[in-house]
Amino acid sequence: MSGTYDLIVIGAGMAGIAAAKKGAAHGWRVAIVDSLPYGGTCALRGCDPKKILRRGAEIIDSARLMRGKGIDEGGLAINWSDLMKHKHGFTDPVPQRMEDDLAHNGVETLHGHAHFTGTNQIDIGGTTFDAERFLIATGARPRPLNFPGHEHLIDSTAFLDLESLPSRILFVGGGFISFEFAHLVARAGSTAIVIDRGARPLKGFDPDLVDLIVERGRGVGVDLRRNTHITAVKSAGGGYDVTVDHDGVDETIEVDLVVHGAGRIADLAELGLDAAGVEWSERGVRVGGHLQSTTNPAVWAAGDSADTAGMPLTPVAVSEAKVAASNMIKGTSTIPDYAGIPTVVFTIPELVRVGMLEAEAIQQGIDLKVRYSDTSKWFTNYRIGETTAAVKILIDRSTDLIVGAHLVGPEYSDLINTFGLAIKLGLTTRQLKSATAAYPTVESDLGSML
Repeated sequence: MSGTYDLIVIGAGMAGIAAAKKGAAHGWRVAIVDSLPYGGTCALRGCDPKKILRRGAEIIDSARLMRGKGIDEGGLAINWSDLMKHKHGFTDPVPQRMEDDLAHNGVETLHGHAHFTGTNQIDIGGTTFDAERFLIATGARPRPLNFPGHEHLIDSTAFLDLESLPSRILFVGGGFISFEFAHLVARAGSTAIVIDRGARPLKGFDPDLVDLIVERGRGVGVDLRRNTHITAVKSAGGGYDVTVDHDGVDETIEVDLVVHGAGRIADLAELGLDAAGVEWSERGVRVGGHLQSTTNPAVWAAGDSADTAGMPLTPVAVSEAKVAASNMIKGTSTIPDYAGIPTVVFTIPELVRVGMLEAEAIQQGIDLKVRYSDTSKWFTNYRIGETTAAVKILIDRSTDLIVGAHLVGPEYSDLINTFGLAIKLGLTTRQLKSATAAYPTVESDLGSML
């Protein structure tokens, strides 16, 4: 492990792994380092384990929707311990599998905390490593909170490893994490409370559809408190007393667990970037559009570690990492293409978006046609008993192009990919409607949505 590397990747999540393999395939000497097990947040502590646990909630919800329609759910319930074992059956083998694959592709795998000691040098556990290039892909961490008792909160990583599920859970913040976890635990029999400082949760999504998912959540026991902020959390008899302020009125809520879902920031503070002359903030490393540091040309960044226009999503991080590696190899300045990338809140049912919000399209002066449809009585939703489903498609009248698509409903997280492809490739609604889909499928509803 002596000598100079062509590339050292800091962060062994999906983005870092993609870049490392790309560099090694070019014949470079490449190393990758992480202080945590290889695989990153998505595979180990986020997207994948979350959706495995969600499967239990889906089954409970599906059975309840068919109550009186031929299904008697009887004593159907989630066994949290068994569900968690099912999750571990996927996540536990990931780190070794990732390391083996990297080694097979010629990437040296390192472990420990990396921090810069110079513009082209890092230290890992007392050993110095030099490289011509570095890619930072260390992801994000929970945003620090400053109310008294914030140390009592657990983060999403700890939640996804709970051996048992408490009966009363409070989630801080009105974003993805809080809503997805609240919808999960409500189906598992726990009381779920979401505290949101603002008037409107899930701000990146269509407000009309957000209202629908809030109401759907309320129906299964998700208690959303808007315009409310936490002033203190105190340990109390095995649980916690959470004091909240709503319009100047204090209230104390007794719960068993408090979960941090109030946003994340770039996980860069421990990397010693100042020693490398790298400008950075909680939004990430300051990079040019081609993902190279603006203050140290030896350093590149991707995903949550880079201050870019990309959404904080794993597919975006992987795309950025591949573009960064390609730019390093070819000496080019290619900018990632962020068009047509969907994002999903995996509530039940899911809430999805691709492209512009209605307000953004109006602000840009687009001659907008809005196609809103309540799809709850359409065959695909009637079949499963779902009563909350709607779509809002934004179309530019002058070009017949879709500029935004917003959906809430079962399996719409799959359907949104077609809308994303249409935006990316510039397909008109006329072209989309000309395609014949398999019937009866959710995809076959697309033509009627347009």
